[in-house]
Order: sequence, then structure tokens, then C-alpha cells
Amino acid sequence: MSDSPDLTNAASGMPAATPLTRAALEIDEHAATLGWDNPARLFALVDNAQMRKANPRLATQLGLDENPTGLTPVEQEEIPAGTELDRFLGTIAWPDGVVGCALVVERLMLPPGAESSRPKNATEQEINDWVATHPQRQEVRITAAVLRDGGREVALRLREKDIAREVLTGPDLVPNLTQALLATFQ
Repeated sequence: MSDSPDLTNAASGMPAATPLTRAALEIDEHAATLGWDNPARLFALVDNAQMRKANPRLATQLGLDENPTGLTPVEQEEIPAGTELDRFLGTIAWPDGVVGCALVVERLMLPPGAESSRPKNATEQEINDWVATHPQRQEVRITAAVLRDGGREVALRLREKDIAREVLTGPDLVPNLTQALLATFQ
């Protein structure tokens, strides 16, 4: 991960308010350095203060002394190709030291109102094809992050506006995805 001490909330231009928002933006920035058309990536979120207490030497090596109250994202093994995300998330069990997790996925999104032209009684494949060919579709990268205690944050980056200051943030941007991530802690 890159060290970005001046992470900001793109919508307001103000410093990101919470450790979870900062972690989501840090992960988004990391994903941006890798480019587009990548598989989903999963991260554990570790509390820096807990890490410093449990393993001071490792915390120092990771540079956590500069950010004692934040969260450190730890990328997990690659999600197996061809695995359905819902099924994969259902197999996860986090150890106690993990206070949260984050997932980066790329998807196609339609603007509000496009739903009114959705084909009636369509199969899932027909819906996917309809979205993929819709003239108003947008490619997005979603970084959804949650905490074991229920906190949630999403950073959403449009491919056509692929710059950090255009990243949207908010806890309710992709509620189904954050709910699925929260379920990994139950």
C-alpha cells in the first residue's frame, strides 16, 4: 500500500473523517495503481493500536508508529478465478485480530431511472447482457469496507473519471455488498 497521509474525501475535499474511510480510500488508491480489468481483491483490516500492542516490532516495520489510530489493510490470497463472489464470501471466517475487511470489485452500473427500461421476466443472463450493452452503463471500481462492529464505507471510482479527487465515498453507496461483507463476521 502506498503511504498517503493526505487522503481526502473527494466529495468535500476535506481530510477523510474516519479510519475506515481512510482505509477504503487507501485501498482504492492501491487498486488504481494496478489499473482496470482486474479480479476482485479481498483485504483484512487490522487496528494499528492493537497491532502495536501485540507485535511492536512488526508495527514499527510496517510504519504504524506514524498512524497509531488507523487501520492497516492486509491483502489476502487471490480469490479463485470463476468463483461466485457470494459463495466465496460465505466461506470466510476472520480471526479475532481482524477488526474489519474490504473488497475491491469492478462492475457495470446504470444511472438511476435506467431500471424503468429493464426487460420484464428476464433471466439473470439476459439482465447481465442488457446492462453490458446499455448506452448509459458506467464501469466502476467499488471498494467496500466494513468493521466487525457494523461500520461501513464505500469508495466508488468511475472509469471515465479515474482520478482520486473524483472518488465518491459514503456508507450506503452499495448496501448489498457491505451487508455481504458484514456477514463474514457472523
